[in-house]
Amino acid sequence: MSHKYLKDARLYHFLNRIDQDLAALVQAAGCPHCPGRLDVANYPRKPRGVDAFVVLCVAFSVRYSFCCARDGCRRRATPPSVRFLERKVYLGVVVMLITALRQGPTPPGAKKLKEELGVDRRTLKRWQAWWQEVFPQGQFWNEARRRLFPQSPSADDLPRSLTEVFGVESSIRQLLRCLRFLSPATARLEISVHALLWPL
Repeated sequence: MSHKYLKDARLYHFLNRIDQDLAALVQAAGCPHCPGRLDVANYPRKPRGVDAFVVLCVAFSVRYSFCCARDGCRRRATPPSVRFLERKVYLGVVVMLITALRQGPTPPGAKKLKEELGVDRRTLKRWQAWWQEVFPQGQFWNEARRRLFPQSPSADDLPRSLTEVFGVESSIRQLLRCLRFLSPATARLEISVHALLWPL
């Protein structure tokens, strides 16, 4: 596996388009708690892990989110995202690819990754711990991995095993499919995980 995709400007265009589509679906459905409409209430973000030559549009400075307009409710609905993974400051694609890359047969040195993306050894260790200790215990993974049967990835080798199931190395399209699969884990909506599992 390589991190060549992180230098492909098309990837960031696709990621934003997918997030816009996901946000539009959530907003059109209205508040999941009452009959109110959802108004835009984006979160500011300052993503890391993108090379300087990749020109990010203004959209990458926000995480799409909504707030119910109805008095007495005002609850949030944050759509799934292929750009951001939970509250991590690095883009989700960076967290996934770099952690998987470090698990490979010839992992790049931490020094090289730090120079290219600003990711230090401690951050890499935190990511690895999250993928192997926190993520597999979550509701999303326990329900969603059944969709990968019979190729259910080993939790001990996440995220590399997941990228291999999706064939991420073969094309940007496969990488986007993998990120789309993971996107329900990033949503802050009180609806079932099953309802958020997108067709692969």
